[in-house]
Amino acid sequence: MEISELVSKTPCVVTSELGPPKGTNMEPFFKAAAHLKDNVHAANVTDGQAGMMKLGSLAACHLLKDFGIEPVMQMTCRDRNRIAIQSDLLSASALGIRNVLVLTGDPIHIGDHPDAKPVFDLDAAALMAAIRGMGAGTDIRGNKLDGAPRFSIGAAMNPCVDDVETELSKTRKKLESGAQFFQTQGVFDPARFLKFVSLYRDAGFKAPILAGIILVKSAKMANFMNEKIPGIVIPKPLIERFEKASDPKAECVKLAVELIRELKPHVQGFHLMAIGWEDLLPAIVAEAGIKPS
Repeated sequence: MEISELVSKTPCVVTSELGPPKGTNMEPFFKAAAHLKDNVHAANVTDGQAGMMKLGSLAACHLLKDFGIEPVMQMTCRDRNRIAIQSDLLSASALGIRNVLVLTGDPIHIGDHPDAKPVFDLDAAALMAAIRGMGAGTDIRGNKLDGAPRFSIGAAMNPCVDDVETELSKTRKKLESGAQFFQTQGVFDPARFLKFVSLYRDAGFKAPILAGIILVKSAKMANFMNEKIPGIVIPKPLIERFEKASDPKAECVKLAVELIRELKPHVQGFHLMAIGWEDLLPAIVAEAGIKPS
């Protein structure tokens, strides 16, 4: 089911994400997916995340759908030109994939093929506009399609950045280009997040927001994200909790549930980023009261 349609049918949409393998061994992928089954409405499949060469999102989404989980195909602008992108979109539609999350793509130099050449034939806004146009029956050049693909178009949002006005401007452009829902960067400072949401609503924006919840594994991880990932703001008291925690996994669940409960009245759902701790998701969705019915 399309995410934009699902929002109108459930009070809280829950998504998560999975990374395809670097190779053809799908066993770890499905082992992680098993923890998501019946605990999320849909799961993103990453597309060359962190500039790493891995099995493609399109193939993994198809396999995930066969496994019984609705996929959200992530698609970056970094690696393919407009011909390949449109071809992949038609292929995805033919395979029953109904949700696409459009991303610019992480820098190549941080990945495992730093000498690769980036493409960026389209930027994120242009890609969303292209998907919307294909849904209306034509390709980027205006050529008629024999059968139009139908997608719910998602975009990323970074609501906790310092430069809120720039982020609102980017959000407006994404909405104008066809974005129908947003999944946000990880939220650790509810006050900062809710300030952005208020400005978003005041601007007349209505597309649903799924707040990002990253599962923190340690104080070291928290400090790294604070220093290296734009838009991640983890207050010092939260980091101190993990420094003192005798059971990091229990503390991780506790924090995720606290954040979800505080943010739930203000958003349409959550995007849970487990980063290898998918086994914690069943407990988190149950304790937070967001387990899909």
